[in-house]
Amino acid sequence: MRLAVDVMGGDHAPDAILAGCFRALDPESGAIPEGGRLVLVGDKAAILDVAQEHGVDPSSFDLVATTEVIEMGESPAKAVRSKADSSIVRSAQLGSSKSKGTPEHVDAILSAGNTGACVSAAIMHLKRLPRVHRPGIAVTIPGFGGPIILCDAGANPEPQPTHLWQYGVMAEAYARTVLHIDKPRVALMNIGAEEGKGTDLIQKTRDLIAATPGINFTGFIEGRDFFDGAADVVVTDGFVGNTVLKMAEGLARSLFSAIAQAIFAEDPELALKIEPAIKALYSKSDYEELGGAPLLGVNGTYIIAHGSSKAKTICASIRNGFEYLRLGLNDVLMQRIVEVEANIDADVMRESIKA
Repeated sequence: MRLAVDVMGGDHAPDAILAGCFRALDPESGAIPEGGRLVLVGDKAAILDVAQEHGVDPSSFDLVATTEVIEMGESPAKAVRSKADSSIVRSAQLGSSKSKGTPEHVDAILSAGNTGACVSAAIMHLKRLPRVHRPGIAVTIPGFGGPIILCDAGANPEPQPTHLWQYGVMAEAYARTVLHIDKPRVALMNIGAEEGKGTDLIQKTRDLIAATPGINFTGFIEGRDFFDGAADVVVTDGFVGNTVLKMAEGLARSLFSAIAQAIFAEDPELALKIEPAIKALYSKSDYEELGGAPLLGVNGTYIIAHGSSKAKTICASIRNGFEYLRLGLNDVLMQRIVEVEANIDADVMRESIKA
């Protein structure tokens, strides 16, 4: 199994990305299974320089040199078309069906670069799974009742009902396969829990998910109930999902900082005593430990990490990528989509497509 890492993508690239890769190469990290191999994609001189700084033998990884970088603020579609030798585009090409059977082919891809460019490159080169309309990012968010899968978290800000419905189907299968939740509770993000609330998009998506055999659909969920353990999978559009994700990250960081400062100001000795407990609690909501999120619905394993990712996140993302390959996640998703499409009420599907 080979996993390609775009070392030029992200706010702290290439140093932080490479530091995470080199941490994963340490057998004690448990990130790379036996037979696994990292393929570092990016500026050759930078990769070799940082490897030397870390005392890493270049023979411990494969290297694919590129000459271009897609910056975080660039137009995704335009950049993917115009920068064929960028690390994002080359990584996607390595995972495409065209590269299968060649020594360069990779089984999984990881990037912390421009999210839109990652999605565009993945769709262009990996293509979509059969029957999937639009891929979605399924991010794991720590909740008080356990992890919550949020889909979509930024790939598709203007979806159709069938897109959101497929996010629910794929994210539910993901929760069962990866998080080992026996019967994941699936909810649809809305401005209220009442049946009549929400846009036409939300109403038609609700009808589709409710009509899907085998899904434990619990109805609408409001933002204030998100972290309380009311659902295991929450479906929403990419605009709302990305906003929720970043707000949650910022709130967790600010809240723990404010609590620590307040306790220290009140009683420094007490602060030192409870510091281990605060750190232990924070680690449960530490997004860096969770790693990147899979782009569900593309014909390959593509992990998208946060742009601010540092070494810990990259190492965790590499571990995730190899685990998805081991579990055969894409096969599970494809089988589930075929199954539900064959059994869903045809009238409900026709009505949603009209929207």
